[in-house]
Amino acid sequence: MRDIRGLLAAVGMLAQLVLPASAFAQDVPQGTPPGTWTMKAPRPDITNEAAAVAIGGKLLAPGGSKLAKSLTRLDEYDPATDRWRERAALPQPLDHLGVAVVNGKLYTFGGFVATVHQGPADVALEYDPATDAWRRLTPMKGPRAAVGAAVLGGRIHVIGGRLRDHELLATHEVYDPVAGTWSEAAPLPLARDHLAVVVAEGKIHAIGGRVGTPDQRTGQHDIYDPATNSWTSGPPLPTPRSAMAAELYKGLILLAGGETRSGTFTENDAFDVKSGRWLTLAPMPEGRHGAGAAVIGNSLYVVGGALKPGGGGVTDQLIMFTLP
Repeated sequence: MRDIRGLLAAVGMLAQLVLPASAFAQDVPQGTPPGTWTMKAPRPDITNEAAAVAIGGKLLAPGGSKLAKSLTRLDEYDPATDRWRERAALPQPLDHLGVAVVNGKLYTFGGFVATVHQGPADVALEYDPATDAWRRLTPMKGPRAAVGAAVLGGRIHVIGGRLRDHELLATHEVYDPVAGTWSEAAPLPLARDHLAVVVAEGKIHAIGGRVGTPDQRTGQHDIYDPATNSWTSGPPLPTPRSAMAAELYKGLILLAGGETRSGTFTENDAFDVKSGRWLTLAPMPEGRHGAGAAVIGNSLYVVGGALKPGGGGVTDQLIMFTLP
């Protein structure tokens, strides 16, 4: 018996050694999914349809909406001190922004100038944290909001979105920050808005979103290859939804939250890029949608959003997710 137990222990140790690190969550036995959520210092104001990026180890949260009005507010969070401070306001009120970072600068694209879903804008803006100043860039070729944005090779891809309710777009424009010019790329296979757009291993993943109302949500997963300027299909999102907090975290495309007309999601799904499989991670402490997300250090930060569908339960919460 002692020899059998020793053999089993040795086999178990060998299995742990050869198991790919990216697959750790797939073989967790039934029980609590991996990861922990921690409440951090709240944003100084409540904001729905929020956006977030990380620059220089700090989180920047531009725009959003509050009490049915779009905001010009820009707040900066320092995880080292767990404190916020207000920075230079946007040149105009905007919510449902697409955001990206290139060379230490924040870029925003499109958005609505009023809520709900009113006045889509073609505006492109650049913020420099070093000077705490904004400047206007060459606008997009047309107005749109609830877009996804991601950086490949120093250029920013702005994908999907809507003009207004039920007027969805498959538009895929590419902005060159050096030249200050726009070009067009292959459109989305399925026009939609409130989608997640994340870069992983040199390709863009456009996941989920809605094709109409919040109840008309999709789990479609499209993958863009810049080498061929074409899209292919990836494994669909296990829980179709829109308006998720999305970011690349530890090699995983993490999608948390989302909404329908009847409620919000706590689901926290992650796509393992190397294995091509979806994982289930620890759910959010409360369901929410329209929140911004950014990775700083070993953790993912999710800020703002609404705890109820639409504009209900708008929150100032900042919550932090960490995997071992």
